Amino acid sequence: MELRILAPTGALGAGFDAAAFRRGVAARPHVIACDAGSTDSGPAALGSGSPKLSDQAVARDLRLLLTARDELGVPLIIGSCGTSGRDTGVDRVAALVRDIAAAEDLRFKLALIYSDQPTDRLQRLYDTGRLRPLPHAPEIDRELFTRSHTVAMMGVEPIQEALGAGCEVVLAGRASDTALFAALPRMLGADPGLTWHMAKTIECGAACAIPPSANGLLVHLRDDHFDVTTLAEGSRLTPRSVAAHTLYENADPYRVAEPSGTLDTSDATYEAIDERTVRARGARFVPADGYSNKLEGAELVGYQTVIVGGVRDQVVIRRLPDLIPSPRSTSRTRSSTCSTVPWTPATSTSTSASTETGPYWPPRNRSRCTRANSASSSR
Repeated sequence: MELRILAPTGALGAGFDAAAFRRGVAARPHVIACDAGSTDSGPAALGSGSPKLSDQAVARDLRLLLTARDELGVPLIIGSCGTSGRDTGVDRVAALVRDIAAAEDLRFKLALIYSDQPTDRLQRLYDTGRLRPLPHAPEIDRELFTRSHTVAMMGVEPIQEALGAGCEVVLAGRASDTALFAALPRMLGADPGLTWHMAKTIECGAACAIPPSANGLLVHLRDDHFDVTTLAEGSRLTPRSVAAHTLYENADPYRVAEPSGTLDTSDATYEAIDERTVRARGARFVPADGYSNKLEGAELVGYQTVIVGGVRDQVVIRRLPDLIPSPRSTSRTRSSTCSTVPWTPATSTSTSASTETGPYWPPRNRSRCTRANSASSSR
């Protein structure tokens, strides 16, 4: 078996290099997937419902992805729509998708998967002891759910259900980044350890490349290994840079928790094939005793006015003449097609917990398929 998976960017709307993306498309991947959200920038997007990136920036990337998907005839999967994965974020991205489909005369079956969790349902789970706090997370109580907006992070299962129903474009609410890339390979019987390790490696696009960027990666997933290749000119991968990404947004350098189990890379090996490609093998996936979903919630506590940052690291300061030209060039490229990123004044606090919901995923992670085309869409 060989499956090719294209991760065009680490964040929808970040503005990936179109030439690098075309290199990935030329390899004829079996699926294109990317993340559209994050909690890295704080809880404001979840609390307010406003996305971090502008509609213009997201639409620019979407147009490239949708036209490539149409050219290849493969699924396109986008998760955590609207930054936070709220239902309104899914609908917002869906509206952009429909506009692009009409403008470009594209036709495809569209799935929308929602992840908002109703207050009454969360309180019932709390009352029956099916919620448990994550380590170091703020304390939660029953009334917190009346003051906050909460989403559940889905795994591969709702995405696989949509793909199984013949949906060609999948827009998901809050989702595990890795689930977006693991869904199709696992449906097709790919090794679970290699699949989840591959997905963890490419979840943020070329964040594991040197230098890190918002550009893409291409994976060749085979029976006993996967090869990951960076697509942008002037970038490279090393065994160390790929292995180090397992620690990214993760407390354990070897174990990554997912709703259905844990990726264990303790025995993984990494081999440089060339300057741009690294081969990995040896990871395994340990199924969980029970299925669980992480909950993310935010409530309004005040308003921010300004954030000032600075750098004191002398190594960085000495290298500023080398570092500044790259973001300047990137900004010029993005500003030629995108608007500025809007500022969101609302500030929220976040809460998170894990809920045992079994046997598969929260019923609120519901989906519907529609037909998007150049004239209309039907529900």
